[in-house]
Amino acid sequence: MEEQSINLINVNRKNVEIAGLKHEVIKQAVTLLKENKSGNSSLFLTEGIWAHQKIYDNKLRIEAFIVCEEYIFSEEAKILLDKILEVAERTYVVSNKVFAKVTQLDGPDGFVSICEFPKYELDDIELKENSLITILDGLETPGNIGTICRTSDGAEVDAIIVCNRKARITNSKTIKGSMGACFNKKIVDTDVETLIEWLQKNNFRIMLTDTRATKSYFDIDYTGRVAIVAGNERYGITRTWYNIDTELISIPMLGQCDSLNVAVSTSIILYEASMKQKGLKK
Repeated sequence: MEEQSINLINVNRKNVEIAGLKHEVIKQAVTLLKENKSGNSSLFLTEGIWAHQKIYDNKLRIEAFIVCEEYIFSEEAKILLDKILEVAERTYVVSNKVFAKVTQLDGPDGFVSICEFPKYELDDIELKENSLITILDGLETPGNIGTICRTSDGAEVDAIIVCNRKARITNSKTIKGSMGACFNKKIVDTDVETLIEWLQKNNFRIMLTDTRATKSYFDIDYTGRVAIVAGNERYGITRTWYNIDTELISIPMLGQCDSLNVAVSTSIILYEASMKQKGLKK
């Protein structure tokens, strides 16, 4: 690899090195960038100043921090650079040619990291008298998952539970769609049977979003512990949920379309439930 000008980072610093195209960390980053299957790896690739600020604020483990100094201009970026250098396990300084292999942005900020996604179990969820849980049953579009994570953060939902998983929570489109919300919300990945048992044991009312429901979402009393279940984009909620005691709720459709995108419909219902639970809406 050719010598490059090092101005912002001292490569003699502990845990810092220069990486070329054939370096293992670059190969690992490229693999994570292209991986779209629903694997179980807790590692994910993320980039940009906004994402790294969220990662830093939420104290996520940074296994590898890949930096291209040629793209770092603003004082904001330089300040954040110093912060990430202190917490990253390893830092790799690369050229713009190498960086191009691990970025998806047209105007990159010079920051890419391989991080470990927080792992939570059902028992890690703090239960209150009024608790609101988002359940994603078999969603397969990462952008939808990310949007619902972002809404769950905005509506101050207590946790997000994924079952019948069809997409990686660590998919880059999920991360981007959530605007970092998936870093600070408790997200649990479990199976349907275990989840139902936990919900029943903890006295949750289970509400299924279903276009066939006769009850409208705005006519519901959301007092107490409530779990809102959203189903697969094509096939809806799995039949297992219909074999237990649940409530079906829907959003009235006044036009020609018979349903909304799952992320949109779930967002509407979550805000309604949250505002009523918090006494901000009657």
